[in-house]
Amino acid sequence: MRALLAGLLCLAAVAVPLSAVAQDSPVRVEIRTSEGVILAETDPRAPITSANFLRYVDEGRFDGMTFYRGLQLAPGHGLIQGGTRNLSDRTLPPIAHEPTSETGLTHTDGALSMARFAPGTATGDFFIILGDVSSLDAGKVTPDDPGFAVFGRVVEGMDVARRILAAPKSATEGEGDMRGQMLEPRVQILSARRVEVSSNPE
Repeated sequence: MRALLAGLLCLAAVAVPLSAVAQDSPVRVEIRTSEGVILAETDPRAPITSANFLRYVDEGRFDGMTFYRGLQLAPGHGLIQGGTRNLSDRTLPPIAHEPTSETGLTHTDGALSMARFAPGTATGDFFIILGDVSSLDAGKVTPDDPGFAVFGRVVEGMDVARRILAAPKSATEGEGDMRGQMLEPRVQILSARRVEVSSNPE
């Protein structure tokens, strides 16, 4: 299974500290796509990764990007991946890795996590988990496996995520393990914006 997930690795430069101020409470983000709306929520237990995601949101760096990959590992289990794909005019410097062994988060249904190459190279590509893919957690494959960094979850719109996973894929596009996983056509990310949460609905 780990070989199939190799495409999550996004090449980037050496990690630098994130300058954005970490959030001390969850922040909700509406990801509006050509397939519908996904409402996501960051988790303060992963402050560096959450702040990085929110910086991309606040600077409009996801607008006009795509969900470009759908990996189905088993019925109801897999992931969809989207983001900036290392475009030079959209991608910020990489961030430090926050392993699930430190945050207590896990790659289960609805989890938001960061794509990367080596630990400390995550930039502007993220994925949404469908089902249980906890094999991506730190220490699950080998004791020293760093895993991937979960930083939030989907609170509404998993039906949209499932539609994206089931969308048509190119039989020829993609290198190595990613062949057959590239969405064709891509699913557009129309916008990604913070949304306020009403504490006293009437």
